[in-house]
Amino acid sequence: MGRYVIRRLLQMIPVFFGTTLLIFLMVNVMGDPIAGLCGDRQCDPATAARLRAEFGLDKPVWQQYLTYMGNVFTGDFGTAFNGQKVTELMGTAFPITIRLTVVAIVFEVVIGISLGVVTGLRRGRPVDTTVLILTLVVISIPTFVTGLLLQLLLGVEWGLIKPSVSPEAPFNELLVPGLVLASVSLAYVTRLTRTSIAENARADYVRTAVAKGLPRRRVVIRHLLRNSLIPVVTFIGTDVGALMGGAIVTERIFNIHGVGYQLYQGILRQNSQTVVGFVTILVLVFLAANLIVDLLYAVLDPRIRYA
Repeated sequence: MGRYVIRRLLQMIPVFFGTTLLIFLMVNVMGDPIAGLCGDRQCDPATAARLRAEFGLDKPVWQQYLTYMGNVFTGDFGTAFNGQKVTELMGTAFPITIRLTVVAIVFEVVIGISLGVVTGLRRGRPVDTTVLILTLVVISIPTFVTGLLLQLLLGVEWGLIKPSVSPEAPFNELLVPGLVLASVSLAYVTRLTRTSIAENARADYVRTAVAKGLPRRRVVIRHLLRNSLIPVVTFIGTDVGALMGGAIVTERIFNIHGVGYQLYQGILRQNSQTVVGFVTILVLVFLAANLIVDLLYAVLDPRIRYA
């Protein structure tokens, strides 16, 4: 196990540098950030030259990247064009998005897996057909439609929630945004769990457990569910980073000043330091989530061994 973890950590190094390099190059071709600083009026040459020198934009792109990565390893993610440190923006945005992601993951795990188990054990019955239709409808509806609809009904028409989340973003105000964020992934988790349960229910080890006279609850939980959760855990693990980075629409709808909001503002204002800094952290989240998922395989299936 120890050697496997070390090998995976070493494999993450080129992935991290390659991904951050691609992001850095893509962000730098978005446009001229100096033009955005001057507003509608074009900067005069002297001001533009001073700003380029101040933010290091007068250097070649490869040199900018090396300077940026050197600063990252010292904890310096640069300064936004408004003069605020990117680390300060991260300190306010990431805790909010982490809470939102935790709420979304809880919905995925509790509702998605529960519905998947129920429908997988009752394949072909009315409850199975109903859930399949509902999940297909959820997948077909864009997230911004679901979010705006729930905001209008629950927040404006019925007054059950606040239409906009307060700046502190407590957990109770993030329940509906978390459900909106998790809606599509929840549907996929339900369908994936259902398929895996239905396939493994016909496996030899399940029939053997039933033939031994084990209680149905134990057969489902200890034998069937553990093996069926491997593809589900893979999906949820990779979905963690996707939820954090893909919360732009949800955070815009409910006025949540999290990672998605900061990324949107950074892209809108062509603030490369903010965009690259936040994406760099999201890359680390993706890599850590994938490593944790791989290690969870051995917990779910004892037959899996790491060399």
